[in-house]
Amino acid sequence: MITNNKEPIRLIIIDDHQLSRDGIKALLSDIEFNATVEVAESGDEALMLFKNQAFDVALVDINMPGMSGIQLTCEIKKNYPITKVIALSMYDDHTYISKMIEAGASGYILKNINIEDLIEAINTVIKGNFYLSKDIQKVIDEHVAPANESYKTVKSNIIHLSYREQEILNLIAKEFTNEQIAQQLFISERTVETHRKNIFIKTKQKTIVGLIKYAIENKLLT
Repeated sequence: MITNNKEPIRLIIIDDHQLSRDGIKALLSDIEFNATVEVAESGDEALMLFKNQAFDVALVDINMPGMSGIQLTCEIKKNYPITKVIALSMYDDHTYISKMIEAGASGYILKNINIEDLIEAINTVIKGNFYLSKDIQKVIDEHVAPANESYKTVKSNIIHLSYREQEILNLIAKEFTNEQIAQQLFISERTVETHRKNIFIKTKQKTIVGLIKYAIENKLLT
């Protein structure tokens, strides 16, 4: 039995396929999981619901008519930054994964995910961490390895981040912008950008997706 002992999680499922959104809602209703669940069939409908209530987690389909899941994620993170977005997709394409994470998604799962992993994904992002299903981790592994160097080799290298770099890495993982990081740490945006570049150089990553994946695998997040 899967339980959730905290306050009810406010969840919204946005998917233009009725079977998909209703199916997930039904699965969550069939188990002992403390959550209130709303559904929307489009980005516009979802944003209307957001105006009347707050949500902790949004499960967002990527391919929808009108506003795409990527566009919707940008809107949610811009106007409702506390909400954690989990991409919900049939596609394990690296481009989709990258665009959703860059838009502000805290997780990426496939629609064939089982209920146990779905609950794990929800609980993980609620705690402020990233969640990538095993299939998605495999796709990222295949794309983030630097040229002529295997990802396993990169993982085995011990990197040393300064205290400030560690602080900034943790805030990047929590989806803070450079401006927000600067305000949080009482430093200039230019200083944040310098540390950010150093983090990418030290970890040998070129994208946010690669950096987050690297940080998770190497237990760099505190």
